[in-house]
Amino acid sequence: MRFYGLSINPQARFTLFGMAHQPNQQFSNNLFEGDENVIVDFKYTRNKKLTWWFDHHYSAFLTPDDEAHFRRQNDNKKFYDPSYKSCTKLIATVAENQFGFDTGVQKDLIHWADIVDGAQYPDATVAVEGSEPAQQLAAVIEANQDSSFLHQIIRLLSEQPLNDVATLPMVLKRYQPIHQRHHENIQIIRKVSQYTEGVIFFDLIPFAMEGYNKFIPYYLYPESKYHVSVMQTSKRTKISVGSNPWNPNQRKHNLAKICERYGGGGHPVVAAISFPPDQPEKTRRIAEEIAMELRGNGTANNS
Repeated sequence: MRFYGLSINPQARFTLFGMAHQPNQQFSNNLFEGDENVIVDFKYTRNKKLTWWFDHHYSAFLTPDDEAHFRRQNDNKKFYDPSYKSCTKLIATVAENQFGFDTGVQKDLIHWADIVDGAQYPDATVAVEGSEPAQQLAAVIEANQDSSFLHQIIRLLSEQPLNDVATLPMVLKRYQPIHQRHHENIQIIRKVSQYTEGVIFFDLIPFAMEGYNKFIPYYLYPESKYHVSVMQTSKRTKISVGSNPWNPNQRKHNLAKICERYGGGGHPVVAAISFPPDQPEKTRRIAEEIAMELRGNGTANNS
């Protein structure tokens, strides 16, 4: 928003739509009603009304035809680079290098987005204890279901320094119950986790958890290589798969490739799969298959 408003069109007005990965992903036409339409940090679409696109996911394309369509484009408004840890950093780099944009007030935002999205904390303790204001804001954003609040935060972050936004009373007020729930989540995951041959597996469906800090498994099991979890919400059942960024042993599996086999995707180091909310048993079965594979008892996807 800041880049477009300062470098492209100062008169532009923005309408925001939050996206979530769903089974049989579709892009409805009402998402493309602007004079210019932008997708950031999400799948590519061949919709002819798509103007700008930025993404860094290994699984950036719904179909091979979508990828072929993107590769045929000779377009300086669509950018894809999976080497980036965060889409924020990709946008900032492109905006600076190709359009002369000054990131200025957003330098801390870009720095912290790269740490949070790329799991570039020094250790699991720092990642889980989350004492920095930027980490607390990230926790609030991840847990909040109020789109109007999220859109307000996005607009504020396009205008003000990160720390000013992260320490606003409306953010701190929302953080307190999240902080308490976070400690409860640690105890739940500690109780239900099964750790075998370097892989942590846990099923959170009975606890109706909307999410959890993805570094908790490595905080509890520092020697682990991977974790696989199952959750259920009103909109989907979800498998999350991750690799321990602090394990010195080389990662042997591309988690995005594994999840793509079941209709999901993500990055080589962290990925996910979504199913309809009424399929918990199918979700559990596939999660157990993936955990078995990561333990070395199934098909390998090396890269």
